[in-house]
Amino acid sequence: METLKDLKSVEVFNFFKEMNKIPRGSGNEKAVSDWLVKFAKDRNLEVIQDEALNVIIKKPASKGYESAPTVILQGHMDMVCEKNQGTNHDFEKDPIEFIIDGDFVRANGTTLGADNGIAVAFALSILDRADVKHPALEVLITTEEETGMGGALALNPDHLKGRILINIDSEEEGVLLVSCAGGVRARISVPVELEEVNGNCKALAVKIRGLKGGHSGMEINKERGNSNKMMGRFLMDLNSVVDFKLASLNGGAKMNAIPREADAVILVKAEEIAKVEAKIAEWDMIFKNELQGIDDELNLTVESTEAVAKVFTEDTKLNVLRAVFMIPNGVQTMSMAVSGLVQSSTNLGVVTTNADSVEMDNAVRSSVASLKKSIKDQMIVLAEMLGASIELESDYPEWAYKADSKIRDIFMDVYEKTFGKKAEISAIHAGLECGLIGDKFNGELDQISFGPNMFDVHTPEEKVSISSVERMYEYLLNVLAEVK
Repeated sequence: METLKDLKSVEVFNFFKEMNKIPRGSGNEKAVSDWLVKFAKDRNLEVIQDEALNVIIKKPASKGYESAPTVILQGHMDMVCEKNQGTNHDFEKDPIEFIIDGDFVRANGTTLGADNGIAVAFALSILDRADVKHPALEVLITTEEETGMGGALALNPDHLKGRILINIDSEEEGVLLVSCAGGVRARISVPVELEEVNGNCKALAVKIRGLKGGHSGMEINKERGNSNKMMGRFLMDLNSVVDFKLASLNGGAKMNAIPREADAVILVKAEEIAKVEAKIAEWDMIFKNELQGIDDELNLTVESTEAVAKVFTEDTKLNVLRAVFMIPNGVQTMSMAVSGLVQSSTNLGVVTTNADSVEMDNAVRSSVASLKKSIKDQMIVLAEMLGASIELESDYPEWAYKADSKIRDIFMDVYEKTFGKKAEISAIHAGLECGLIGDKFNGELDQISFGPNMFDVHTPEEKVSISSVERMYEYLLNVLAEVK
């Protein structure tokens, strides 16, 4: 990228670009983890790589800061891998295309990975420089954050001495996060029984396309369409007028991303096709009316597809449709203490048809532990009613607000001195690793989260503001200089 050298924070973007050459989808972090270890060894810095592939890099304090408290800089190395329909990109081997577009860096039809590659780039740049004033640093880069915080779950707290943690996984400049929701992954599996196709049936592919999607924590309050829930609504209504067979139901790519697409293959008698097309037209208008101004590009379509040999039995079809239709989704409760803050939510992120089951992956979030349990219990009861099984994984705690925080005071003071205005103190509905990591230290960590302006994370429209990255990088340097 010929204009990269012209950027003010060229070292930050250089590290980000180099990182984006390495595949790093959640669960595929070995190469990028090894790259981070090599970075540290090349600079004679102490480094730890644990069994979960978390990397901790330690740098001694700069001159004059030897007695200052150790600071942990924290982010995660994995990214959400989403791409537009028709984009030719293999996340297992292809680098992310790095495009400068005005004040933004974006990718070409894929997620960018600024969430959370920017945190890694900030940290590596600071570790690489000799002219930065800072206390002793411990850079903690975790794995599998996007799929349940597996790295943070496996973290051994004995590897860290610091009791101040700066998380760089926020997406709005000038907003300092001091609390976040806890969460759990709830996977409901509906058992599948198949039967042979009987009679003169035609196979049809029902598709939902054109939704925006987004981060299931940050953007759940925007009421964007969930393709899985929409498909469930349509098919339940279609079932009331057409005796169709269901061969498969699939939608979404990531449990923590609001699904943008969904596909169903159904079989109907030739004389029923007109009824299906009429229902498609009806529900296309219903969805467009409900989501006008939110998801204006959405389309519900149907077309002929290849014949299939087996379909779900009637009982299986009904259980699958009932599950997708009834699973809680979207905002469940709002906070009365913090204006505008979502307190509890769910996201039916992925529906997958396998040989013997249809799996439904849900991201459950809440800043109140009892409300998170209540949503889990609803799903357990629903699974029991449908003869399905449920697995609860990656259960992580909320990050509770601390009334007394020295690092928050420093961040607030430095922000006002640097930018001439006050930063906003806020809570977030998305799950940050601060809750889980803090829990490992029995509440002894003094934590804060910040970051530059990012937009449409977890979608192929993801982009990060160049000028905001530069401002927030300088801001972090100023903060570190004040930790004494």
